[in-house]
Amino acid sequence: MRVDELDGRGFVQYGTLDTQHGGKRVPVAVSAFKNAKISGLCQSVVVPVPLFGDVSLKLTAGYGKEKVEAKNLFIDLDQLDADAVFKGINIGVAAGDTTKGPKNDTNKKDPGSFAQEADRALLSDVKQTAWATSAGTFKLSGLSMKVSKGKNECF
Repeated sequence: MRVDELDGRGFVQYGTLDTQHGGKRVPVAVSAFKNAKISGLCQSVVVPVPLFGDVSLKLTAGYGKEKVEAKNLFIDLDQLDADAVFKGINIGVAAGDTTKGPKNDTNKKDPGSFAQEADRALLSDVKQTAWATSAGTFKLSGLSMKVSKGKNECF
């Protein structure tokens, strides 16, 4: 996923394990936001198809004056590069003691694991690799989605 700017309110981040198809477990950092406004969103997935080759799905939104808006946004990532500014941040909080992020994330948290939280997180020039993204509401202004043969990734 690539994002020009993500302005998130009610941020929490903690580590956990995601279970993928086939039962494989992968370590991830969950970044969760109560509310987020996103400019310049690009998400891509490349799937290898036997006897055909790679197929890419690429989604873009929020490139006009209308931003992408998300409520209760969860991103399970294993790599993140960005410029970041946090306001009202607490680092080293036990995941079970976080209060600033979305309330419906308790099923993924190990209550004793390491976490951080902030009133606001402003990230720019974001490049991240995510295993999963979910939201209670995801308003994709200016949505464009394309399927193509070969690798056509956001970065």
